[in-house]
Amino acid sequence: MVIMKKMWKNNQARRSVSQLLMAVVAILLLGYLSSFVYFRLDLTADKRYTLSEPTRSLLKDLDKQVFIRVYLEGDMPIGLKRMRRSIKEMLDEMRVVAGSRLAYDFVNPSEEKDARLRQEFHNSLMEKGLKPVDVVESKQEGGTDTRRVFPGVIIHYGSKNIAVNLLSNNPVLSSEENLNQSLQALEYKLMHAISSLVADTVKKVAFVEGHGELGYLDVLDITDELARYYEVYRGFIDTQSPNLDEYAVVIVARPTGKFTEEEKFILDQYIMNGGKVLWLIDAVTVNRDSLSTGETTLALVNETNLEDMLFRYGARVNPVLFKDLQCALIPVNTAPAGEQPRFVPAPWPYYPLLAPRKDHPITRNLNFIKAEYSGTIDTVGTSQAVRKTVLLVSSRYARLVRVPSFISLRQIDEKPVQEEYNQSFQTVSLLMEGKFQSVFTHRMTGKYALPPGKTFREQSLPTAMIVVADGDLIRNEVRGRGSNPHPLPLGYDRYMQQTFGNKDFLMNAVNYLTDDAGLMPLRVRELRLLLLDRARIMESGTFWKTCNLVAPVLLVVLFGVLVNIIRKRKYGRPEKFG
Repeated sequence: MVIMKKMWKNNQARRSVSQLLMAVVAILLLGYLSSFVYFRLDLTADKRYTLSEPTRSLLKDLDKQVFIRVYLEGDMPIGLKRMRRSIKEMLDEMRVVAGSRLAYDFVNPSEEKDARLRQEFHNSLMEKGLKPVDVVESKQEGGTDTRRVFPGVIIHYGSKNIAVNLLSNNPVLSSEENLNQSLQALEYKLMHAISSLVADTVKKVAFVEGHGELGYLDVLDITDELARYYEVYRGFIDTQSPNLDEYAVVIVARPTGKFTEEEKFILDQYIMNGGKVLWLIDAVTVNRDSLSTGETTLALVNETNLEDMLFRYGARVNPVLFKDLQCALIPVNTAPAGEQPRFVPAPWPYYPLLAPRKDHPITRNLNFIKAEYSGTIDTVGTSQAVRKTVLLVSSRYARLVRVPSFISLRQIDEKPVQEEYNQSFQTVSLLMEGKFQSVFTHRMTGKYALPPGKTFREQSLPTAMIVVADGDLIRNEVRGRGSNPHPLPLGYDRYMQQTFGNKDFLMNAVNYLTDDAGLMPLRVRELRLLLLDRARIMESGTFWKTCNLVAPVLLVVLFGVLVNIIRKRKYGRPEKFG
């Protein structure tokens, strides 16, 4: 009986060893096979690891390889490491769909040891459009260490390439919130750039001239940004042979003269045939030169002859100004007469900081938008065929100013009475989408020229337009006008030392109007930012750190004890034979 008992135990032991070996081999084989297959199940509530259908469709239709070079490698802060990981995960997801037609690599832009060569490489990246971020960190031995990183990518497609900056920099948000916004916009930014590169034809955008609109230098910064994705033109409206249909978007940027009826007819029929327009209209004109010399100026109505068109489409740009306690700064000369000028920045209520709508693809996650001598917009009409969305508004503390009205920098010395600033949330920008009625319906139009093959339309095809009641919203400052002009970045305020969201707003507006691929909704994708409770960390951080250190060890010990008990019960029980 002793021999039989030993044989039984040996058989059980061999069987257990065999099962263990088979399990190990199966796990190793499964691991080897899984290295050839990328698979992940997205169980997150916000589906942050799931590609949208427009993205998948675009990636499946790639004709040749898209190569993405990511310049986020090497030693960097924890936040940027998290961003690098998210970029890699996103690119891996894209590669599953695109296969060999999408490839990527990560490059450390600062790995060159030679300082001169490293700086030359950095300069080349900046010339291509990547924006550097200087990271300052404290050293253990004292002092600080500054490193330059480039949180962006350059996407190559055939002979074409485009730089994409991936890190948001909204000064009103914390670094964690900026990082989260960057991750939310990751899919949109990558796919918008890829969509632009793979398009068979480059869409055209035109600035209208001939009515005192802003000049080339005044809109140079936004023109350069648009030129990365579109062909940008400037020109007059040809009333003899209309040719607007070739443009995806027409921009009317702060006209100060009147449009003729023939020009309006051409614009109207361009819209009726599905054309998109971005209107930036000053309904009131203010002489800035008089203000800069310390004099008083008179704000007057600016008549452009576009009022009836916009009214028919569903918007009225009111001939008023408004003052806002949430405002930017203006330099004021505080030196006594006869002395050297001494300029001090002071809040100027006529420079309102507009709040962007938080739940729309055009305005989501934008910084405040800086306006100058802005008007307001009312929606008019009850047509169900046109959907209207407010994009930009004033703050809660706004006050309307009727015109004509005198404006002087001496008004800065007047202490504002908050109770008077009670005309809250004035609309400054409006998106209108749908089918519009022509302003020339029931009018004699036979004398006006139409594009070849086109007939007069009373109702438009489905289209969209955006109206902004401030022409200066698109204007960049220019230093040194004359022989050596130097345009400043659009939205940059040298007195407040920050860049407002003007450029991003306008780029999003044009992208929205031209979005045939359906990518813009990706901008409203929301990833919940799960921040730690800092007060609770201070209160019980040591306890949880100890638990994190001790708990895994205790679990391993407990598991070992349980396994030992089970083995003893299974193999140590004596057998009884009759």
